[in-house]
Amino acid sequence: MRFGPSGYPKSSKNPEEAFRMIRGMGLDALEVGFVRGARIAPERAEAVGKAAAENGIRLSCHAPYFISFNSDNPETREKSLGWVMDTVRAAHAMRAYVIVIHAATYGKSPETATHSVIEGLNRCRSMMDDEGIDDVMLGLETMGKTGAWGTLREISEVMDSVEGSCAVLDVAHVHARGRGCLRSEDDMSSLLEEFFPLAGDVAHFHISCIKYGDKGEISHLPLASRDPDLSLLASVLEDEGRDCTFICESPLMEADAVVFRDMFPKYRI
Repeated sequence: MRFGPSGYPKSSKNPEEAFRMIRGMGLDALEVGFVRGARIAPERAEAVGKAAAENGIRLSCHAPYFISFNSDNPETREKSLGWVMDTVRAAHAMRAYVIVIHAATYGKSPETATHSVIEGLNRCRSMMDDEGIDDVMLGLETMGKTGAWGTLREISEVMDSVEGSCAVLDVAHVHARGRGCLRSEDDMSSLLEEFFPLAGDVAHFHISCIKYGDKGEISHLPLASRDPDLSLLASVLEDEGRDCTFICESPLMEADAVVFRDMFPKYRI
């Protein structure tokens, strides 16, 4: 199991310093946030990937928030291809194993959302094949708002049609969408039973606590809020033999990554 923050620590001056900082905290993963656009030169991306590898950091990347393959605007759907591909190319250069995608909202056409995601990602997959990129997974994140596409069932449908895609489990999002549905170890076990068959070789998690309302997610919270109580997740995973990455998205992202790691006695430093 690997643990790390969503993004570079705010106090770091550059990625190289960030990797040294989080390694010094006993963390070994980091998700590079391209949420406003993957604007990085290939040479720089390669240097970042080399620095991560030298520090023993496993990298993933988060694609831009603007993506929506089910948008009512054809221009947005077309631009979504570019936003995914820009992130794929950066991830490939960095040797990051997965990009995390918020694939769509339901908008005015919820009945077309899954088909639209399949169509868009298959076009991306074809472009990846043309460019010889076969080392980056297309990770579809479970979404926390009821108006956003992205349940595990929907993601499973896409995976049946899109090669090289996988599910990314945002535990807090599932909790928020279900209005506080993860209350026990049995709840966590049932969630993992649904998720692991969709996870690929490395199960990629987002962790945090969360504020939610009638429409699901409102905002991420520190782990101390215990909603959901992630010690329940750690307890269920304690003897799990799967290769997992846990990316912390709480407001205290690197500190809470350590808090979650320390919920596993065998990883505690």
